[in-house]
Amino acid sequence: MTIENECIACIIGQSKRVSEAIGASDALSLALLSHVETSLENADFSLSPPVIAAPLYEEMARKAGKIDLYDEQKAHAVVQANLYMPFLRDTIEKSNDPFMALLKTAVVGNVIDLAAEVTFDLHGAITSVFDTPFSHDDTLALKEQLKEAKSLLYIGDNTGEHLFDALAITHLKLLYPELEIFYMVRGNFIINDVTMKEAKEAHMNQLCTLIDSGVNTPGFVYERATVEAQNLFNTVDVIIAKGMGNYECMTPTVRANICFLLKVKCSVVSRSLGHEIGSIICKFENAK
Repeated sequence: MTIENECIACIIGQSKRVSEAIGASDALSLALLSHVETSLENADFSLSPPVIAAPLYEEMARKAGKIDLYDEQKAHAVVQANLYMPFLRDTIEKSNDPFMALLKTAVVGNVIDLAAEVTFDLHGAITSVFDTPFSHDDTLALKEQLKEAKSLLYIGDNTGEHLFDALAITHLKLLYPELEIFYMVRGNFIINDVTMKEAKEAHMNQLCTLIDSGVNTPGFVYERATVEAQNLFNTVDVIIAKGMGNYECMTPTVRANICFLLKVKCSVVSRSLGHEIGSIICKFENAK
């Protein structure tokens, strides 16, 4: 997807949320906002929103004197997500359709998005998602494809959400014991996205093979990935990509058998998918 005028206003709004999240002084808040607004004056509308946003977040972190801009918020998200793990594990295990339950568990985590908002209602999200059908429902197509697949690349999104990804992967392994699963993280700290640090802290390396994408964008950008990440992307049988950032960066799709799992949080993505804001999506692209 390429950036639209609405995305410019959204990115400017995000800079204000950064100031709120890190408790910035008035002077720092003004400096962050000024940098973002100036940088966006000549935005390249041939690029995707995550590609436009990446250097802005890097500079905001530099101005704030932080390596990981959202480190405190990410730590809080992990604590909050852990509180719901027993409930979600029990929900999957007792479900008449564990495959659907694990997909819903993965989508539940997609509410933890500090780029969209600083606070989030995880309890409300869990309650609503399990009672809400996928607006775009390709779950059967994904399920059938996984029956034949030997390898799966699961591209993560946000910190905190990665704990729900781990739970989903645990149950994917039970359903498809022969499936080799890879979990891909961001190459460096960007917004609240999951990196190798958080994945290892959650011991996901004991569950599946962890891959550092090498990208500095809040979404997988093939051209910015390491050779290892590109080769894996090219050769695995199926890809599950979580969140709007990955959808924005990989639309139009560059290969077959990609499943996008996300909650729609903005009007631009809503128009692209043809579904309302707040919808949950399981969109399987089986043709290049």
